[in-house]
Order: sequence, then structure tokens, then C-alpha cells
Amino acid sequence: MRRNRALWFWVFVGPFALGLALFTYVPLLWSVWLSFFDAHNTVTPTHFVGLGNYTAMLRDDAFRASLKTFLLFTVFIVPVTYVCSLSLALMVNRVRRARAFFRSVFFLPAACSYVVAALVWKMSLFNGVRFGLANTVLGWFGADPVAWLATSEPPWYWLVIVTVRLWLQAGFYMILFLAGLQRIDPALYEAAAVDGARPGWPVLRHITLPQLRATSVAVLLLLVVNAFQAFDEFYNLLSDARGYPPYARPPLVYLYYTALGQGQNLGLGSAGAVILALVIAVVTVGQARWLRLGRTDGDG
Repeated sequence: MRRNRALWFWVFVGPFALGLALFTYVPLLWSVWLSFFDAHNTVTPTHFVGLGNYTAMLRDDAFRASLKTFLLFTVFIVPVTYVCSLSLALMVNRVRRARAFFRSVFFLPAACSYVVAALVWKMSLFNGVRFGLANTVLGWFGADPVAWLATSEPPWYWLVIVTVRLWLQAGFYMILFLAGLQRIDPALYEAAAVDGARPGWPVLRHITLPQLRATSVAVLLLLVVNAFQAFDEFYNLLSDARGYPPYARPPLVYLYYTALGQGQNLGLGSAGAVILALVIAVVTVGQARWLRLGRTDGDG
């Protein structure tokens, strides 16, 4: 019986483990290996350069500018998504009828492709001509059309990028907050009402938010990591037949052009990917320690 269980375990798990190793772990290790070589137009280099690629990336103004772009994007998207998803969860949780309907409606955008959503935002909502929905609304008030994605002063493209990411992600994090809200003991709210606590901000501050602490930590960690990995919306919104503009270039877009552009410097791109992975790890661990992930209120 034990042999049969082990056999069936590997029958079901083996193909997934093999795929994970071949398509995830092997490319990761190969990328780290390439980062120590001069790998122009090849994935089997022979010229070892040590930390030369890492030094070149850290001295590259464009790479450092891409990291600054990420920081700016994170400052926008993380708090806005957190507040919007929590607000949606609070509203849906208070609905007595058709709660499943509203939950499904708000979650539905999470199933949409980032590429499709970016093209809809680019071609229909924020088109740079007078036929886009945003410019049509502005025209009703006598305003001139705005080139949303081609104007860097002021940077209207941030409005397009943040709104499409917010539309795609808010529903998913709303579900996480809903799960946390449904675990809160109703007796806490009843006791607060008996003590004279007014519904609204006092109850939210002293009961709901503390009870949602674990969920909030998980949401914030996921938001920061996902912001680091932003690529699809940036690339599909801002690139055109002429290429990608010099502004709003996040790290993954910059590394894409470094490794697969005209130079095809896979060693330099791999070094940048390793640096980005280390930055993500450091930021995630630091954020987890700052938010006291895994600790209870009694821990020091």
C-alpha cells in the first residue's frame, strides 16, 4: 500500500514538478550563470567577466532611472489599491441582498488579460485623439483633447497606468479583505455598540482594521511585489511602432530591451534581473519585518 501511494503521488505530482524545474528553476539558475559572462547574442558564452555586468548595471543611469520609476509607481498604486479594495470589501460585506452578484462583478476584471485591458485603455478610453472616451467627456466641457500617453509635461500617462492597474487588481484584493471581514466575530461589534461606540470611523479604526491586520500585511506584500513585476501595462500602453519612449520605463521593460533589443546583451540583462530580484527580496523582507509579519500581539 505504501508503494502504491508513493507511485500515485509521483504520477500526479511528477509532471508538475518536472515542468516547474524545467521552466522555472533551470532558467533562473541559467540566468544567474549568464550574469557572470559576456553573453552577446548567445546563451552559451565562454568569456567570464565576473562582477563586470553587475558593476555596469549599477553605473547605468537608465537602469537607476527605471528603479526610480518603480518607486514612483509603487507610491501611487499601493495605497490607492489598498484603500479602494478595502472600501469595496466593506461595501459588499454590508450588502444583504445579491452579495454574490456584486462580489462577482467587482472580481471579474481580475480574470481579464493585462494586455487586453491595456489595449482597451489605450485605444478606447484614453485615446490621444478626440474619439477617445476621456477626450469626449472633456469636449463636453469645452476642453481640448489631451494626448494622454504622449505627454510627459504634465505626466498624464500615470493616470492611465494607475487606473488600468487599479481596475485589474482591486477586485482580487477585495476578495482577500472579504475573507478577512467574514472571520471577524460579530460579538465584537455588538460589544462596541453596547459600550456606545458610534458606527463608522471609530469602529473601523479600533475593531475592523486591527482584526484585518494579517490580511492587510499579505495584501501590502503582494501589492509591492506585483508593482516590481509591472511590465504588460507599461509596454502595451506606451510602446508603438517607433519603440518605447524614454520616460516611465520600469525595470522589466528596461531589461527586456537590454536582453532582447538590438544589442541582445543577455549577460547584462541577466545581471539586472538578479539585482532586481535581490531588491525585491530585500524590500519584501524589510516590509515583512516592519509590519511584524508572523508575530502576535504578545511577541516582543
